[in-house]
Amino acid sequence: MSSTTPRASLNVMLGNHPHTRPLKDGTVPVDGVDCRYPESSPLPPAFARMVRDLAYDICEMPMATFLQARDAGIPLTLLPAVLVGSTHHRSLTRLPDGPEIRPGDLAGHRVGVRAYGQTTGLWVRGWLHEEYGVTSSDVTWVTTEDVHVAQYTNPPNVERSQAGRVADLLHSHDVTAAVLGPKAIGGQGAGLVPLVTDAENAGLAWTERHGTIPANHLLVVRDDVLRDSRDAVQAFYGALKQAVADTADQRDDTPAGRAVTTGWSDALTACLHIAGRYALEQELIEKPVDVGAIAESTAFLDA
Repeated sequence: MSSTTPRASLNVMLGNHPHTRPLKDGTVPVDGVDCRYPESSPLPPAFARMVRDLAYDICEMPMATFLQARDAGIPLTLLPAVLVGSTHHRSLTRLPDGPEIRPGDLAGHRVGVRAYGQTTGLWVRGWLHEEYGVTSSDVTWVTTEDVHVAQYTNPPNVERSQAGRVADLLHSHDVTAAVLGPKAIGGQGAGLVPLVTDAENAGLAWTERHGTIPANHLLVVRDDVLRDSRDAVQAFYGALKQAVADTADQRDDTPAGRAVTTGWSDALTACLHIAGRYALEQELIEKPVDVGAIAESTAFLDA
């Protein structure tokens, strides 16, 4: 009698992006692995399920959520892939008919954000401090959702609202400004204007100064899955690299287009260093981020 080695299987949570579609529809197969791709609409609740319940083997994950999960000791390892990224100077918005407040004037004001641990908020607070001298503690942050990582407690200058959406906080005049993620800008944020006058060029100047593009969504794997199914994880990662390469013509030369990458690089390392520093300054994490240790754990993927 002949025996057959059972195929490995992975439960993978990915958002619907041009570069993940070839994986989901089978155009780019994962050799020797049966991958299941559950759906979550909207996607953010899946991030909470991953960090609270380890609900998936591999999961798309926001930068801030990963840093907070790692700080809390949740057994997840970063895979070197940026699935979503962009600049965020346009993400700090106000009502078009409201006072023309400048970013540097926000100290002492209330600013809406989906959650204090939202990655767009991490990047906005970072450049707000870096370029305008306004620290995260200078502002009262009014949130409409809780952070994904259950172990985290918001700082005292974070207030929870019962408003349904961040834009509602602006329209009810509960806040002076609001932080909106990339999708929200084109949705609930329609008609709002950025506080930064030339937001696009300001964002490009940030990328040139730092040598990287802010990453919003990365990719993580459960530690036990990486340990016990290393070959399957490597096969999945190889297929993702192929899917990203195959869809290169679907991305433009904007920061959002250039942000999508796979592999350890100087840009990804710089991005993690900066995000880690911002997160520590903003009290999102308690311990400095050891980027070298993060990279070392999956260096074999690019060997």
